Amino acid sequence: MKSSRRSVMKAAGGSVAATAFAGLSVPYVHAAEENEIRVALVGCGGRGTGAALNALRTKGPIKLVAMADVFPDKMEGSHKSISAAMKEAGQESRVDVPKERQFIGFDGYKKAMDCLRPGDVIISATPPAFRWVHFTYAIEKGLNAFMEKPVTVDGPTSKKMFALGEEAKKKNLKVGIGLMCRHCDARGELFKRIKDNQIGDIILMRAYRQHGPVASGFSLPKPNDVSELSYQIRRFHSFLWASGGSFSDYLIHNIDECCWMKDAWPVKAQASGGRHYRGDYIDQNFDNYHVEYTFGDGSKFMMEGRTISGCEQQFASFAHGSKGSAIISIAGHAPSRARIFKGQNMTKANQVWGYGEEPDPYQLEWDHLVDAIRNDKPYNEVKRGTEASLVTAMGRMAAHTGRPVTFEEMLNCDHEFAPDVDKLVIDGPAPVKAYANGKYPVPQPGILTKREYQA
Repeated sequence: MKSSRRSVMKAAGGSVAATAFAGLSVPYVHAAEENEIRVALVGCGGRGTGAALNALRTKGPIKLVAMADVFPDKMEGSHKSISAAMKEAGQESRVDVPKERQFIGFDGYKKAMDCLRPGDVIISATPPAFRWVHFTYAIEKGLNAFMEKPVTVDGPTSKKMFALGEEAKKKNLKVGIGLMCRHCDARGELFKRIKDNQIGDIILMRAYRQHGPVASGFSLPKPNDVSELSYQIRRFHSFLWASGGSFSDYLIHNIDECCWMKDAWPVKAQASGGRHYRGDYIDQNFDNYHVEYTFGDGSKFMMEGRTISGCEQQFASFAHGSKGSAIISIAGHAPSRARIFKGQNMTKANQVWGYGEEPDPYQLEWDHLVDAIRNDKPYNEVKRGTEASLVTAMGRMAAHTGRPVTFEEMLNCDHEFAPDVDKLVIDGPAPVKAYANGKYPVPQPGILTKREYQA
């Protein structure tokens, strides 16, 4: 691979606006002469661990050289899992993270990125609230990035991420977003066939993510020897400021893949939802959500989410057109089992097309990103990933307020969950406080609306 030079800008005053970067030129020495890509993992939970493994399974010289988290047990578990998996694959040399490059604490992300060279890769897999903070520093350091979804949880952070995406593009940095369904071969072929009018005009779309409680329902009060912020970060799916809650974190894939097939983003959302059978659960999520998204042409997309035990389970997305219908995904994210049917009854007898064996989209998204890095191809998924995050937040806000929310209203809503997230310290105050009984504020549709909807 030929050496090139990349302009890397230095952040000024922590701002994420376009003017925050000065024109300091730094040599682009992508892994120097040996063409080795170095990777740093920030956020060592299950998703970060999985992303790191996918990165290390790509073609060509690549090595994990640094890790960062705020919890030592997360770090230790992730390092052991990654090391064991790569040893089993006979590629243990791809993991080179000694204790001195395992960083614990809120400043760990900087220390991990400081171990990289311009053109290397940072994986940001912490709670989404910290995404723009890490991306800002990555751009300053001239690093390519992979960011887990969602990348934003409200309007103000979406505007920050849009601006950062443009800065990364100017620097020719490659950025992947963890919406792996967009890299699925089966869904990609289905999209082409829908564009070729094989099911006619899309009139209705449906998506479901219905299963038992996941990663959010818990009833344990905060232990006295644990800081409030540490407690909330460890259970980030339960807190709206940290993740957008279970709605943003879990339903975004179904929402994104449906909008991809429609080739448009909704202009409005109206929704309902509520908490049931909660007992002593102290998280901020609803148990069920029903969102009606409306596209610019008036067609509808219905999204249903439910996390209640003992109910029918479904995890799928469907499209209905004027000539036929399609399965976008069924029984999870991968494989998608994409299919096209004549008419609206999705039966074997009516099937007219189906995709065969499907490569793993989690691996494909990394194959595509690394290929773009090695061959200097344009690659920046920030705008699309931010739009998907914003549309997801729009549906959540409609359910939490009990009022319709437009795309423009969501983008321009000035309510920011954690405006000082870049200033948080692990033993300091958290963005949301518990009541005296140990429970946390929950959305109150019709009572708390618009700006104050996240009491």
